[in-house]
Amino acid sequence: MFTGIIETLGVVKNIVKEQDNIHLTIKSSITNELKIDQSVAHNGVCLTVIAINNDEYTVTAIKETIEKTNIGFLNAFENVNLERAMKLGDRLDGHIVQGHVDETGICKSIKDDNGSTLYTFTYNSAKNNITIEKGSITVNGVSLTVVNSKDNEFSVAIIPYTKENTTFKNLKVNEIVNLEFDVIGKYVSKLTKK
Repeated sequence: MFTGIIETLGVVKNIVKEQDNIHLTIKSSITNELKIDQSVAHNGVCLTVIAINNDEYTVTAIKETIEKTNIGFLNAFENVNLERAMKLGDRLDGHIVQGHVDETGICKSIKDDNGSTLYTFTYNSAKNNITIEKGSITVNGVSLTVVNSKDNEFSVAIIPYTKENTTFKNLKVNEIVNLEFDVIGKYVSKLTKK
């Protein structure tokens, strides 16, 4: 389980394709604290550490992960949002995040908004994922509050600190992002359809 509060940015150092899998080698300031078999969220995608070498570690994404997330679009030297799994007893500063991306979305617009930045995203409403006004959403692993909720679109307002310390600082219009919808909302939605 994660919280959506990004610890640090990593840098993709190497990408190796092996059959349908890709192995990503990431350089980060938290590598020395990692262990083999530990879960780390990469842009909100939970991946397992399989190797550690000095300040770099390697994770593997399988075909299903590549098809359902933006992990396959990462390039060498690109930044990635990193968060280690939550420890029992820690504060839950964001919201409950599983690290299991529900679908990808597309950044529709980016607007400066008097001290914050308003990002608007579209997604496929046919997949029955929903947002609600003031509800939680995870975009590329970052826990955020929804504004302007619509059937296939929502916006989030990013404070300058979050923008500067996550991959939001490099996000562009039409870029594909990972979306994990609020787990409680998903259960409620499923129950009300029965």
